[in-house]
Amino acid sequence: QVQLVESGGGLVQAGGSLRLSCAASGRTFSNFAMGWFRQAPGKEREFVAVISWNGGRTYYADSVKGRFTISRDNAKKTVSLQMNSLKPEDTAVYYCAAAFTTLLVTTPGGMDYWGKGTLVTVSS
Repeated sequence: QVQLVESGGGLVQAGGSLRLSCAASGRTFSNFAMGWFRQAPGKEREFVAVISWNGGRTYYADSVKGRFTISRDNAKKTVSLQMNSLKPEDTAVYYCAAAFTTLLVTTPGGMDYWGKGTLVTVSS
């Protein structure tokens, strides 16, 4: 089992920045690829970013590429999402997720564990 707890969400104006963090506990953190997904009201959960087990590879959704950066610290068992130049359309509940794989998983169905989410609201 892996437990994931997100933090760092909040209200920010368009053009601003937020940094989300996800703390993991349980099974060996470095065995997992870690991802961020988001779900806006009335929409399906969508992929945002993913990072490989050792941080060597990352992949981003086109909608956030160049604005968001995913990183991880295996010693601290944390994964972060730095979000810059935020837009109102980034408003969503953001979820941290873990996949027991060496692959870069980009689909919700491919993740094994989920946090409960943290709300990000971007005002115009």
